[in-house]
Amino acid sequence: MLISQKIRDLAPEMDSLRLGMGWSEKELDMTQIIIESTFGESHPGSAHLNKLVKSAKHGVSNVGGRAAEFYATDICDGQAQGHDGMNYSLVSRETIANLVEIHASATPYDAGIFISSCDKGIPALLQAIARLNMPAVFVPGGIMPAGPNSLTLEQLGKYNAEYIKGKIDFDQFQYVKHHACPSCGACSFMGTASTMQVLSEALGLALPGTSLLPATSEDLLKMAQKAGECAVSLAHTKLTPKKILTVEAFENAIMVHAAIAGSSNSLLHIPAIAHELDIELDGDFFDCIHRNIPYILNIRPSGFYPAEYYIYAGGTPAIMEELRSFLHLDALTITGKSIGENLEELRQNKYYDYWNEKLKERHVSKNDIIKTCKEPIRKEGAIAVLKGNIAQEGAVVKHSAMSSKMRNVILRAVPFDSEESAISAVLSGEISPGDAVIIRYEGPKGSGMPEMFYTTEAIASDQALSSTVALITDGRFSGATRGPAIGHVSPEAMEGGNIALIEKDDLIHVDIDARSLNVIGVKGIKYSSEEMERVLIERKRKWTPPEKKKTKGILRLYTKYAVSPMKGGYME
Repeated sequence: MLISQKIRDLAPEMDSLRLGMGWSEKELDMTQIIIESTFGESHPGSAHLNKLVKSAKHGVSNVGGRAAEFYATDICDGQAQGHDGMNYSLVSRETIANLVEIHASATPYDAGIFISSCDKGIPALLQAIARLNMPAVFVPGGIMPAGPNSLTLEQLGKYNAEYIKGKIDFDQFQYVKHHACPSCGACSFMGTASTMQVLSEALGLALPGTSLLPATSEDLLKMAQKAGECAVSLAHTKLTPKKILTVEAFENAIMVHAAIAGSSNSLLHIPAIAHELDIELDGDFFDCIHRNIPYILNIRPSGFYPAEYYIYAGGTPAIMEELRSFLHLDALTITGKSIGENLEELRQNKYYDYWNEKLKERHVSKNDIIKTCKEPIRKEGAIAVLKGNIAQEGAVVKHSAMSSKMRNVILRAVPFDSEESAISAVLSGEISPGDAVIIRYEGPKGSGMPEMFYTTEAIASDQALSSTVALITDGRFSGATRGPAIGHVSPEAMEGGNIALIEKDDLIHVDIDARSLNVIGVKGIKYSSEEMERVLIERKRKWTPPEKKKTKGILRLYTKYAVSPMKGGYME
């Protein structure tokens, strides 16, 4: 018996309450599907999702089910930039996951359809799917096209810095702002939103070929309808997420992440999703995979083309075809078939022919977008996990988007206790080539782990600093970040991590190839490792944690119960 029917026997009020909403008596007996989306007029990634909800609902109805719509609107990192709203970004992931858990548990349904496009909504729904372990289909919400001259939103940080410095005038800046988001959908670069859409498919939770479909296309609506039909089927086959989200599935997702030069924020989200299944993924797990998987996707910010071209080149299935020799092709997916079987079916159905025709219209070849593993952009993935006396648990850098000149450097520390003070220093010319900008107390326990986006863009847009200055923080970065930006430093400053102990003009050694991040000297003078350890011990003896910034509300709870960045920043 389906769980929805068992609940009717346990709670006689159920029928009356649903009849009161307009359900028919016949519908009460049907397979019942919950549709959870992050729809809302919060940002372009969510404003269109109700169309997908309606299509999914039609799909459920087409195969004899009854769907119910629930909503957990997400927020936009872009709109949260530059003010305290960014502190609420990561905690929104936890809050949405908790709300969805409440919705699906208070009134159990037979299966679920989960729909989102963007940064925190997608990982939140994937966390909820893993936690609930109910049969579930995830529907990626698609991507917007690029603007004129391939303009994409992640370039606004650069243009803003140029406007502040007087390099472009008001009209030029306004033009960029007015054309960076031509429609609804995720932003057209391989930031966190696009990355998480891709990874939902790589994990086996989204239908094959559905990540980064054009948000305004009929193709996306058709796939949402197909997802509705799939959910009803899953309710009866009882194929649950735990059968799909195995260690091998996570390995597949991280391999795809390496190949696409995915967002560094995935190292927060993938461990948090895995944790819901009692699978613990540490930084070494990611780093090992990235060392062995080639980077092959020529999409911004690491590459050249806007992300709308991704699907035209074959999308996630095309990436997985290139990675066939590495992947666990027998990993199960929501189709009831393996990854390998899904790929074979797509080939037989002329999937690649359909999308490649749209590439031809743009006078671009598939190989322009997706390289081969034999001739990759780089021989290893985009992410490195660094360790050392600054980050004993680890730190994350997207080295595919930084100058090769910064792979092994010794820099002078310039520490700040907030991003606000750091960005002010950069824009006022207080930062010089050879500096390491240290931003601390911005980790999960410090302030909620906001992005350091404006600071990185200010550095990246300054020719004198872009290939000579590193930013090191216990906060995080936008998926669009460029340059030597090292984040997720763990333990974070608020927990007494050594990043809290760094002083001005300490020498910082960054070595990407050796995967190391260390303070190696004081006031410009190199110390031995033993001497440096003694210095840090003495500084730690004198250190006292600052007062918590948030004493009320959700941020008080989050900063109290969040784990370290390298563990995933989830709430224990």
